[in-house]
Order: sequence, then structure tokens, then C-alpha cells
Amino acid sequence: MDKQYNTDGFIPKHGGYEKLITYQKAEIIFDGTYYFCKKYFQPYDRTIDQMVQAARSGKQNIIEGSMASGTSKEMEIKLTNVARASLEELLADYKDFLRIRKLPIWDKSHEYYPHLTKLLTKQNAKYQTYQKGIESPDSEVSANVMIGLINITSYLLARQIKTLEKEFLKDGGLRERMSQARIDVRKKQK
Repeated sequence: MDKQYNTDGFIPKHGGYEKLITYQKAEIIFDGTYYFCKKYFQPYDRTIDQMVQAARSGKQNIIEGSMASGTSKEMEIKLTNVARASLEELLADYKDFLRIRKLPIWDKSHEYYPHLTKLLTKQNAKYQTYQKGIESPDSEVSANVMIGLINITSYLLARQIKTLEKEFLKDGGLRERMSQARIDVRKKQK
């Protein structure tokens, strides 16, 4: 169950990561990467651990950043950026997979690109939305669907970071809220 913590004090609501589109997509990326690695790599290939851990880091850092946001906007911004960096690392792994096998990375001229773009921007998407592509018997299709998911999630994380930056500039951080709360208490005591 998703939690949003709220107090009457100076610590604002925090948590609620399950409502973030970036988290939802990162969870799909994790599940898809786990499937992809088990299907297309030999058991005990170190690449499996590397890719699964990068996908996990993308997802988990969104959670950790969301939970830390109540007391540290700085930490939320840093962890959200770590999530994005982890997914970029994973993106390079998928591109390497295709390059090494001399398979194309789909660009705007590829016949499947318009369909994939439409699918990637679908509202309230779940793993099942992309399952046919992720679990395709064709590794080219599977890898390109994962690349598309990572690209859109990385873009959304960049926008999320910009929003967090604006919120910090507007509302400040914990120290400012703590100071203001203390000033307010002193005013009431007089």
C-alpha cells in the first residue's frame, strides 16, 4: 500500500511514490529487464546481475527519494538523479546488446517506431501494456521496447528533477521550515 505521511508540524507530506509515472514505468522496466536477462543471457553471465541491478536501482532510488523528501529536498533531488543515471546505464546495456548482435536500434524511420511511440505514451500503462513487446520471441523487438521505456522514463525523470528544483526555490527546505515553525511558536508564546 502506498503511503503519504503528513504531520501537523514542519515536515510536509512525503512518500506517495506509487502515484509517480516515473515509478510506475521504472517498475515495468525492472520487471521487463528481469525477464529479458533470463531469456537472452546464459545463466551466470555477469551481465544479468549488472542489468537487473541497474533496473532495480532506477526503481528503488525513486522510492528512497520520495520517502526522503519530507526532510531533505536535496536528498530527493539527488536520489531522483541517481535513478535516472541508473536507467541511463541500463539503456547503454540494451544498446550494446543490439550493437553486438548487429541488430538495429529503432529510430524515427523504423516501421515500428510510430506504434511504439504511441504505446509508450499510453496513460495508466502496466506491464501487460508492453508485455507482447517485452516478451517477444524476437530479441530485437524486446530490446527496442525496453529502450523506448527507458528513454521515456529518463525524460520524465529529467522533468521531475526540474519540478523538484522549482519547488525547492519556491518553498525552501527543512531548515527554513524549521526556523519558521520556531518563529511561529515564539510569536504564539508572547
